[in-house]
This record gives sequence, C-alpha cells and structure tokens, in this order.
Amino acid sequence: MQEQIINTPILNDHNKQEYPPMHTTEHILNQTMVRMFGCPRSRNAHIERKKSKCDYMLQQAPTQEEITELERKVNEIIDSHLPVTIEFLTKEQAAEIVDLSKLPADASETLRIVRVGDYDACACIGAHVENTEQIGGHFKIISHDFEEGRWRIRFKLVTE
Repeated sequence: MQEQIINTPILNDHNKQEYPPMHTTEHILNQTMVRMFGCPRSRNAHIERKKSKCDYMLQQAPTQEEITELERKVNEIIDSHLPVTIEFLTKEQAAEIVDLSKLPADASETLRIVRVGDYDACACIGAHVENTEQIGGHFKIISHDFEEGRWRIRFKLVTE
C-alpha cells in the first residue's frame, strides 16, 4: 500500500516543457507591459528557446520610444538578479494577489504562484530559472506588428 503525503499540493498536469530563461523573461515582459500600458498580460504566447512571441491588446501601436523603453525596463529587471520563487496557494488566496481570469475551468484548487522578486507574481505551472541572472542574455524585440488592437511582438534573448 502506497502512503499518501498529506501536504503535497495536487496540480493540473502540464503539457509542455518551456525553456526556463525565455519563460521567465515572458513573466517579466508581461508585468512590464501591464505597468507601462495598463493592459492585461499577454492574450496569446508562444515561448521557444530561439525566439518567442506574445500578443497584447492595446488601443494603439506603441511608438519606437515606448518599444525602446520596454526593452530597457525588461533588461533592467533581468539585470537586477531577482530571485524567482514558488509558493502554493488556494484559489481564494491567489485571487488576492494575481489575476485568475485566464485560469481554465478545471484548474486545481491549489495554485502554483511564481514570483520574480517583488516585480511579478503569476499563477503558472511552467519551468523557470531560480534567479534572473540565470537568464543569460538580454531581451530584444526582433519584430512587431499591430492589427485591430492586437500588438504582436517577436523577441529573443541575445548575449552582448
């Protein structure tokens, strides 16, 4: 008979394996977009090792100055060497600190909250680095387009 561990949280299964540096960068990007533009976190994301993309709903396309500032702010957080930590909270507790509007209907009662220092907190079951210094590069937007309120950015991590 197998003994059940009482305090082990039960979470939803995860269907993919992210590249931790890029996935952690996505968290930083999302929070920076929320702070700069007052928009929700990315509506759609495709995160890969070589390049990634995220879609944001905005009233208008960002200016080149705003894009430059977005890159600068994301890289400032990466360079801050912030710890990336995990905690387990009930949905009720998590709702006090993170937006749960994108949570699937079948989400477990216990949620895994990933924090990037005091900069970001998000419900997430993906893989992340332990500290932003492990990202090992800088965020660079390689292309973007704006169509009907959707700003899509394609980005990668570059070493300088």
